[in-house]
Amino acid sequence: MVEDQPVEKIRLNKFIAQHLAIGRRQADDLISRGDVLLNGQPATLGDRVQPGFDTITVSGKAIKQSKETTFVYLALNKPAGYVSSRRQQGDNPTIYALIPKEYHHLKPVGRLDKDSSGLLLLTNDGDFTHRMTHPSFAKTKQYEVTLGRPLEPLHRQMINDHGVQLEDGGSRLQLDRLNDGNETEWLVTMHEGRNRQIRRTFGSLRYSVKRLHRIKFGNYELNDQLQPGSFVEIPVVQ
Repeated sequence: MVEDQPVEKIRLNKFIAQHLAIGRRQADDLISRGDVLLNGQPATLGDRVQPGFDTITVSGKAIKQSKETTFVYLALNKPAGYVSSRRQQGDNPTIYALIPKEYHHLKPVGRLDKDSSGLLLLTNDGDFTHRMTHPSFAKTKQYEVTLGRPLEPLHRQMINDHGVQLEDGGSRLQLDRLNDGNETEWLVTMHEGRNRQIRRTFGSLRYSVKRLHRIKFGNYELNDQLQPGSFVEIPVVQ
């Protein structure tokens, strides 16, 4: 009789990220705050665990472990007016009103604010979320942006070449016209993902953003077949 080989130990933050569909940085924050117990004892950064044998508790709730986790990935064409979270904000519905309950365990990969639309990814794969959102991976994102007034050439040069200073650091975007001669509609390309960065960048120069629609996130692009409010399961694209 051949004995079962022991399960390889993995880093605790990776284990938490995989099971809670969060980034490893968020998992590290939970560990640092003392919200994580490993076999009943406070966990520390750098701990390693043996899946299926060790007991991991986060915020008083034990993580349910299965021998195999089925990862699911969705692409949603989010309409404006929907909140990218589980909690409803006032009368505004959440994105979970757009997808069946069988997918409600999935979490957004990054966010689109309530007034923005376009490509939003959801998954239960924490490693995928980490690769898509951590700044070190510099995933390209593209947006179609409509401004409330024509963008002045000097301001376009500032944003493209030098960036503008925001309260959380400099912001530099690549701007290209969507249509020749139209100075209000722009294709914005960026490699960061700070909170409302595009809106704040234009706002610092006194432009209002009337429409912000994401069309690309890393290797994933929105196509014409995915109508607003619709979703589709997608494969992992490296």
